[in-house]
Amino acid sequence: MSFEARLAELKITLPPAPKPVATYVPAVRAGDLLFLSGTGPFKDGKIVFAGKLGKDLTVEQGYEAAKLTLLNALAIAKQELGSLDRIRRVVRMSGHVASAEGFTQQPAVINGASDLLVQIFGDAGRHARLALGAAELPLNMAIELELILQIH
Repeated sequence: MSFEARLAELKITLPPAPKPVATYVPAVRAGDLLFLSGTGPFKDGKIVFAGKLGKDLTVEQGYEAAKLTLLNALAIAKQELGSLDRIRRVVRMSGHVASAEGFTQQPAVINGASDLLVQIFGDAGRHARLALGAAELPLNMAIELELILQIH
């Protein structure tokens, strides 16, 4: 089954790709790799999940923020590639979680994105990963993700 068909089967519609908020491009190709810039939990051009995990947001809200952020990242990939079916596998995901002092559940939060990648891409969605706490993220985002994808 194609990845595009899998999205439809899951009843997932990708949002429009978010626009860069500074001086960078959303994606860069190098050989058979596509590097996606960091993106956040945007909807209709606005941050949906703002603040810090462990203070302003629960782990469950962070999990949902990671899913939304992943959909934004996949929208960028689709914009760049024309189709998610050009993705061979997800190589690596870096997840940054705005964290209140003492919050240590970053992996549980970033699982929102990891779980969704496996749902969509199956074994090709299993990836190396970094789940990291951050004191602050741009625009008060709760989550920022970046991806490295192998493409064909």
